Amino acid sequence: MTDMWTGEKIRLRGVEPGDWEGFRDLARNTLDARGAGLVEPPRSDGSFRSWTAERAGRPPGGESFRLVVETLGDRVFAGAVTVGESDRRAGRFRTGIEIGRRHRRRGYAAEATVLLLTYMFAEQRYNKCEVEVHAFNDASLALYRALGFAEEGRLRQHEFFAGAHHDVVLLGITAAEHWAAHRRPSVR
Repeated sequence: MTDMWTGEKIRLRGVEPGDWEGFRDLARNTLDARGAGLVEPPRSDGSFRSWTAERAGRPPGGESFRLVVETLGDRVFAGAVTVGESDRRAGRFRTGIEIGRRHRRRGYAAEATVLLLTYMFAEQRYNKCEVEVHAFNDASLALYRALGFAEEGRLRQHEFFAGAHHDVVLLGITAAEHWAAHRRPSVR
């Protein structure tokens, strides 16, 4: 292992000021934003520039952070992965991922999630990762289940958007479950 942030198809990297267009494009797809519960009024390009520049200036790591998913072949912004709601005492954190529509179905989300879990479990000593997925989001549910996440519960009629209340499925994976599904990195 020479770079824990690089997989076979993508690499995870810090946010750069020039990524504002990628984040803008993610937010402009209202259907996807609604699926993540993040529909907001339209923002200006200047707003995206300043939002991205502020994130690019943050120190790496911490209790919550965002990394860009970049394709290896053409080094293009494909999406972003986040860590949040970290609880060091309990040893758990939450994650989420967004992949732009033109980059889907290529394995980028799975690879980015595995890279992030490996970092959080092997380097940060967390023991559990949790995700919340809207019950209608079959693609995300299939992704997390394929990676070894187990369903831990359902919050009925928990979120309101698009004129209706929707269930949220809670899924989790422990470090041991992750290592059983994905080889532990070697130390060199």
